[in-house]
Amino acid sequence: MSKQTFKLGEDWLTAGKALEITENKISVILSNETEIKIEKSWSIVQKIVDKGHPVYGINTGFGPLCTTKISKSETNILQTNILQSHSVGVGDPIKKDIAKLMLILKAQSLAKGFSGIALKTLKRIIWHIENDAIPIVPSQGSVGASGDLAPLSHLFLPLIGMGKVEYKNEIITTATLFEKTGLEPIALGPKEGLALINGTQFIAAHAVKVVSQLHSLLAQADIIGAMMIEGLQGSVKPFYNELHALRPFKGNVHVAKRVKKLLKGSEIMDDHVDCEKVQDPYSIRCIPQVHGASRTAWLHLKELVEVELNSVTDNPVIIDEELTISGGNFHGQPLAMALDYACLAASELGNISDRRIYLALEGNSPGVPKLLMNDTGINSGYMILQYTTAALASENKGLCFPSSADSIPTSLGQEDHVSMGSIGGRKALQVIGNVEKILAIELLTAAQAFEFRKPLKSGVFLDEVHNAVREQVAFAVKDRIFADDIEKGIEMIQNKTIIKVVDRVQKEHNISLKTKFSTEFEVY
Repeated sequence: MSKQTFKLGEDWLTAGKALEITENKISVILSNETEIKIEKSWSIVQKIVDKGHPVYGINTGFGPLCTTKISKSETNILQTNILQSHSVGVGDPIKKDIAKLMLILKAQSLAKGFSGIALKTLKRIIWHIENDAIPIVPSQGSVGASGDLAPLSHLFLPLIGMGKVEYKNEIITTATLFEKTGLEPIALGPKEGLALINGTQFIAAHAVKVVSQLHSLLAQADIIGAMMIEGLQGSVKPFYNELHALRPFKGNVHVAKRVKKLLKGSEIMDDHVDCEKVQDPYSIRCIPQVHGASRTAWLHLKELVEVELNSVTDNPVIIDEELTISGGNFHGQPLAMALDYACLAASELGNISDRRIYLALEGNSPGVPKLLMNDTGINSGYMILQYTTAALASENKGLCFPSSADSIPTSLGQEDHVSMGSIGGRKALQVIGNVEKILAIELLTAAQAFEFRKPLKSGVFLDEVHNAVREQVAFAVKDRIFADDIEKGIEMIQNKTIIKVVDRVQKEHNISLKTKFSTEFEVY
């Protein structure tokens, strides 16, 4: 079966499709119509150079040098110089998949035909994508306003024979890449260097990863939360449709219905239907409201990311022969603010998860011993695992300060308000990484509490999830090195093991967890 293709500049790019291209599941192509648009835009730039009328970035300097006229003979040198002078990134390199996403997102933007890029330059970018020759890009140095200048400059150094790439699992110089492949440096024409480095692709690539990874955590938080409800014999009433119809936030309704379906048919829940407990603590009772609010933040980011992935974000933009606009489409503020929101949403998932873990250790649920172990005193049980989640949740709180609340002027005041969205994107992924660890520990503690409900069974979903946990981590009768268990739990979270179990059960038993909002919340 032939691989699916994506027409750059024409087809609608989503976060999911961008990731599939990154994973080589979809190939990118240029249609004849798109190639004609690109060549037309490029020819307009040549005419501007020939006429000599000053147009920013084509025959002028950059930033505060925008009033400095560049001669026709020097316009090409200017474009090569900008890649070199703006390659000032520092810090560890970003992950290969994020750098590849940057290439894909930039190719999509350039293929819209408003950037004045040469067709051969865009085709070289596509070559890098298709051949997995991914540039090495430092993680720090962008303020996220005049585009992600520093990281994009590093990303495109290989076009002119400079920088380094990861190619066939080896980091090599671009010179070595050229020796291996027979490629030669590209001589950039007027406007091309600026078109390459102006744009939001560093921020947007991180946002794509946030959309994907946060979605996974949201789905798993619902499942793990449901298992904790079983383990502590919480009430199912806070998940009733009748309650959420009175405050119908989409995220709340979606989470409540999913959790209620996960609990359906449970002997554990039926066993205490007439118990005297009036209500559960908030970390159990308010799962729909807290998880739901994080779902809403995720949805907001997803929708903004899709707009960004299908936009032209460089500067100036070439509308036609009569109109070239120097504007601010490169400013990262739209994504910067949403990334800060998503960062907080992720942190809150970890925060409430830590509270459920603490709740499980208290020993206030009949049948479940304090610290989730019968023989305590000589054994500490699961006590210290919650220290780790407390540390991670606290670390996340510090990371939740919004990057977009800050702005430091650059470019001698020409760029006097910047978004800091690049920092927000990196920070959001850092918080998500911490929440993966917190949820892994909740998965272990929920499974331990769940065990004390035997021989009662849960519904088909959570029994199978519990079995999947036990395939990796045994029930703890006495103390052991719990770090080993945690590592296995983290691996399960990262591999989406429990999501796969739930998906399998849905198919095998013909039971659906879909809600009327699933298209919005489960597709990206």
